[in-house]
Amino acid sequence: MVRLTDDIFNTYIRKTGTVNPYFSEYCDGKTVSCPGLKQWGTVTLAQQGRSPLSILQYYYGDDIEIVRTSNIASIPESYPGSPVRQGDRGSSVFTLQRQLNRITKDYPFFGTLEADGIFGSQMAGTVQRFQRQFNLTADGVVGRQTWYKISYIYVSVKDLAELTSEGETASGILSDGSWGGTTLRTGSRGSAVEQLQFWLNTISQYVSAIPSVTVDGRFGSGTEAAVRAFQRRFGLEADGVVGEATWNAIYAQFFSIQSDNGTPNAYPGTALRQGDEGQNVRLVQFWLKIARTVYTALNNPTVDGRFGPSTQRAVEAFQRYFGLTADGVVGRTTWNKLREVYTDIANDLLAESLRPGEFPGVLRRGSSGRAVRELQYYLYLMHSYDTSIPTVTIDGVYGASTEAAVRAFQRLAGLTVDGVAGRSTWENLYAQANRLRLSGPVITVNRMPYPGAPLSLGSSGDAVLYYTVMLSRIAYYYDTVSSPGILSAYTEGVETGTRSLQQLLGLPVTGAVDDDTWEAAEGLGLALLTGALEPGAAPLPQPEED
Repeated sequence: MVRLTDDIFNTYIRKTGTVNPYFSEYCDGKTVSCPGLKQWGTVTLAQQGRSPLSILQYYYGDDIEIVRTSNIASIPESYPGSPVRQGDRGSSVFTLQRQLNRITKDYPFFGTLEADGIFGSQMAGTVQRFQRQFNLTADGVVGRQTWYKISYIYVSVKDLAELTSEGETASGILSDGSWGGTTLRTGSRGSAVEQLQFWLNTISQYVSAIPSVTVDGRFGSGTEAAVRAFQRRFGLEADGVVGEATWNAIYAQFFSIQSDNGTPNAYPGTALRQGDEGQNVRLVQFWLKIARTVYTALNNPTVDGRFGPSTQRAVEAFQRYFGLTADGVVGRTTWNKLREVYTDIANDLLAESLRPGEFPGVLRRGSSGRAVRELQYYLYLMHSYDTSIPTVTIDGVYGASTEAAVRAFQRLAGLTVDGVAGRSTWENLYAQANRLRLSGPVITVNRMPYPGAPLSLGSSGDAVLYYTVMLSRIAYYYDTVSSPGILSAYTEGVETGTRSLQQLLGLPVTGAVDDDTWEAAEGLGLALLTGALEPGAAPLPQPEED
């Protein structure tokens, strides 16, 4: 089983006044693409004399800052140095409890813990379930490997992207979306209002009908206007008051917002069925409710986080309508279809009579309407993966830019290049766009070229830092390779590690990193990172037996 590398970096970016990092990506824009920085954009800005911080602010806003920490980015504490076990108390236990509770939102069978800083029998059971799920020794003790595995999964499920950052405050409190029992209206104040405003602000960046608000914890006229706009947009009574139904709907919309722009909303890993409870059930119920706004033959479940008989019937009706096995269980296929339908409705793509991807008839220059919006949306997704397809505006008007994008896709797909979206073009485009948006996250890596001169005792700087990251990754998987950790100075420990790496790779054992050692280390490190090489496998081809 693939083990994860504990690469620890101490520099990250965040929004001023918050503690959780932004997830920033650097892609070449050709082999892989992502919503973050692009190669041609950053180079141009650098040539204009911009500093690294100025370039980041260009892409992410003026309220971005660069922060250095002694801990793993986005994780409050590094491993405390000794195993944490039943009977222990303190901040390390509290950190584990809060991280496990966040993970439990995606793996509900782990069980929610009281975050009291006391490692009791219930927590030991949760740790054991976590360890079994992720192929660790299920002893209920949090040693180094379990600690960093929990940390890694915690960061992963939080999906630290600009618009899906979850509003974690400096106090470490993270809302799980549960209704607190207090109706919020004009004049209300406090943390619940602040959380509500944060969610509304995130939603407003995707739904233009909802105005943005100031996150200040005061329910004023601006917040009331945003609540009314949300209620109107999502079929609720537009009274500007946040009761349980509106609260749950706003949270579910926030929680699922990452599915916009083709970004996968992670399947929780286990099927949801009658008897289950939690945020994933609430999300499914919300998707079903939104689906019914277009497909009126579907059921209208209550968004309460409890998978009861009515939710099962709603799931079965959805499955029948979309040609899935009508078993009332939300497995991966049903989850993906629910998310797809929700995303398309949220982007105002679907007419009442058409399902996602269903051919609407021939579209050409001069056409207009939702079918054109759907076509443009798929072209937009394709552009994110292949920039030879020009960008389009999703405006429902089949103009010159849409025709140019269709022609580019037709050339790419080997179809007749006429700029007309007939059945063959439509079905090929839908299949390709849908495959890409369901394919999951792309691994992107900031690579550094060989510095031009060997690294040896006394060397320092970014090249040493980059190399020791690779060396640490390799040492994690190969016991014969040693590593002193991630350093920016070439110490005797790095030299010893380099000698052990060179011996593993069949290179001259010099202890210095020449271009051959650099390239071999990078190749092996990337192969391990991307799964191209099974950990523990021989890094070099083995001679054939006679």
